[in-house]
Amino acid sequence: MVIDPLFGSDKRSVTAWARAVLRPFSSGLIGAVISLGLVGGAAQAASGNVYTVRFGGGLAETRVVIELNRAARGQMVSSASQDNKLILAMPDLISGGEMQGFGSGLVKSWVVDEAAGAVRLRLALSQPGTVKRQFLIPPGKDQAHYRYVLDIVPGVSGSNLQAKAAPALTVPVATTPAKPVALVKTFPVKRVIAPAPQRLKKIVVIDAGHGGHDPGAKGSEHWEKDINLGAALALKARLERSGDYKVVLTRSDDVFIPLDQRVQIARSANADLFISLHSDSGMNDQTRGASVYTLSDKGSDRAAKSMLDKNDWLVNASLPTQDKAVKQILFDLTQRETKNRSANFAQILLDNIDQDVPLLAKSHRDAGFAVLLAPDVPAVLLEMGFITNREDESLLAGDDTRKDFMDSVGDAIDAYFAQSIHLASR
Repeated sequence: MVIDPLFGSDKRSVTAWARAVLRPFSSGLIGAVISLGLVGGAAQAASGNVYTVRFGGGLAETRVVIELNRAARGQMVSSASQDNKLILAMPDLISGGEMQGFGSGLVKSWVVDEAAGAVRLRLALSQPGTVKRQFLIPPGKDQAHYRYVLDIVPGVSGSNLQAKAAPALTVPVATTPAKPVALVKTFPVKRVIAPAPQRLKKIVVIDAGHGGHDPGAKGSEHWEKDINLGAALALKARLERSGDYKVVLTRSDDVFIPLDQRVQIARSANADLFISLHSDSGMNDQTRGASVYTLSDKGSDRAAKSMLDKNDWLVNASLPTQDKAVKQILFDLTQRETKNRSANFAQILLDNIDQDVPLLAKSHRDAGFAVLLAPDVPAVLLEMGFITNREDESLLAGDDTRKDFMDSVGDAIDAYFAQSIHLASR
């Protein structure tokens, strides 16, 4: 806990709010992520047929409502499951991008994605449950959207039969919405302990340094831009194998991306972590070893100047005030927390990669690199080794050694987020 002269002894809620308001609210993806912490809340896709997912009821019976912009039929792929998961498939729909969030009642969390030409709603339950009924409600006088409804009750049906799918709308339907099903209020004998929130996917942005007409440094056989891209693709594969992350690359091939655009990609994706991969160089070809950079104090001042003094639209569009002094306070609070998180990840990263690559004597450094300037996204720049050193170049260019290296970077990312979840649950 940090003592702050303006907000008193505990400013954690203020800092969290400041981080939220400094994020852009224009994209549907960001709207989905912002709603994750709202019990019974909704998340909206950027495009596609799925509009929102919301919840009602309680542990005795939970209602799930999927709002759509067209009629749909649904099929329960799993309607009664001992592993506490239910899956609804809606063929011929598109989601417009993955959505996810915390649930309410019997539902711990949910994910909307696509597979085999259908939109899937995947529900993780707090206990075994089954679908009691499912049906489609057409738009009505006070409701502009179709609503696909699932009513979930505790327990697993004896026959384990799938719930009957709602038929497609092939005939005219009444415009009067169906009456909502009344939920019977129950008084459980034993106190129910709410389950811990399920871990949802974290968004990690991987930046392969240089590219296109900017090749970076030259080794004996390789250009830096190619080494960096190979490492980025290997790290992406490592993170996606776990299923815990949504990975965004600033570039996936040999193209040039301006530095400021790389930062905007991370912020627009509402990233939880940004890692920029580079290969170092030096005049002495005997120098080798990895190092990690985080934002310096001078870089912090640069970020504030460029984003506040120059009226950066991505910041100003989401700030709740036009008062410059208040903006500066919010900006400083957010940036201070972000720098602490970045430094924490940098140390975890160095501890994990030490087994795969040698480290420079001063392995944790700070600088004002442009890719580290996002005030609201923890960020590090990893110099993976010296491309001008034959041993480091061989390590970074070899498929097996590079894979092992990026696996360790992935382990560091796992440890960083596991630590955050542990602290949040205390």
